[in-house]
Amino acid sequence: MRYFSITILQVFMFAYSGIHTAWAQTRTITTEDLNNGQNSITTAVPFLLICPDSRAGGMGEAGAAMPNDVNAMHWNLAKAPFNEKKGALSISYTPWLRVLVPDIALSYLSGYYKISEQSAISGSLRFFSLGEIQFTDQTGNSTGIWNPNEFALDAGYATKLSENFSLGVSFRYIYSNLAGGFNQTSTGSGIEPGVSYAGNISAYYKNKTKIKYQGANYKVDYGIGAVISNIGSKITYSSAQYENFIPINLRLGTYANVEIDKYNSIALLFDINKLMVPTNPYYLKGSDGRTDSIYNNEKVIVKGMNPNVPVVQGMVQSFYDAPGGASEELKEINISAGIEYWYEKQFALRAGYFHEPFEKGNRRYLTMGMGLRYNVFGLDVAYLWPFQQRHPLENTLRFTLIFDFDAFVQQKDDAPNKK
Repeated sequence: MRYFSITILQVFMFAYSGIHTAWAQTRTITTEDLNNGQNSITTAVPFLLICPDSRAGGMGEAGAAMPNDVNAMHWNLAKAPFNEKKGALSISYTPWLRVLVPDIALSYLSGYYKISEQSAISGSLRFFSLGEIQFTDQTGNSTGIWNPNEFALDAGYATKLSENFSLGVSFRYIYSNLAGGFNQTSTGSGIEPGVSYAGNISAYYKNKTKIKYQGANYKVDYGIGAVISNIGSKITYSSAQYENFIPINLRLGTYANVEIDKYNSIALLFDINKLMVPTNPYYLKGSDGRTDSIYNNEKVIVKGMNPNVPVVQGMVQSFYDAPGGASEELKEINISAGIEYWYEKQFALRAGYFHEPFEKGNRRYLTMGMGLRYNVFGLDVAYLWPFQQRHPLENTLRFTLIFDFDAFVQQKDDAPNKK
């Protein structure tokens, strides 16, 4: 059981996504000085960006162009029509922030079905449990026990527009219940569940070629993927607070797979990510060095732009509003890179790297994983190894169980008839 005051609700909401905030000296006049050079982008419901499955999780969380992906709904739905299998279902489980607390976890159910050679439908359910929390008021008195949780429900459709190119679109319902109707006695305002609706747009290009090396021809499959996810309404937990952006995200990725021989193949993947939400500006501080200076009921912005704008404006503004200019905008790009080796398409080894600049959160870690495919079932496992010691994401394990519809039907058809 953990003890939290409802007054730190927003801080807690961002902490479990692995975003770090640096606290420095308070004798300062701007937010820039207080943050010691860090200016992480914060959003509501950051659980939507957590890598849910073990295959991509073992390759630095690169997945925009990863082929034959049962979890295409999360990474790039447009890939689904190119999957080799007619349909599949996966169940994933990830204990989260195990170094800090023992009972936070992400569960993910995802699947797809090809309704034709050209089109596929897909759906998923993402459930994030924050464990059991003891809430307290400002004086430390208990106000009750609650099990905060969040979930997102998705449905989508993807189709090929040509032999090599496809588009996908999906819709998402987001529900975030962090306080269970808890009332703040000091303000009388209630903390209610937050609800948002969003959509994802994705594109995928896949092709193949041959490379001649030392007299041998090697088959090469390659692909390029692009996704804008979580395009949706802002979310709020109370009428007494500002609405918060959900994590609208742009992901671009590529992969190349080389078939070494009939038994062995190796693939390389590379993704970049950028949040399409406004960057926090630097605000002028008051004489106490802590509170914001207010003029005409607005905080005084020293550098940057006003982040309280409509969704579409915020998406466009996100490419040029960083208070540090173009150099800071480039630091808002996260990099994921991975490698995957398959033997007879039954056993896989994976490794990867995820990089986020210091100023934007400083998440930097290596990943590794393995996969097995046997008849109807498949199993993927991934492990995360952060560079910093005692990192909140240390010892993160992911588990994914896959059910292959094609193999199940074939196994049923191959069974001897019983008289």
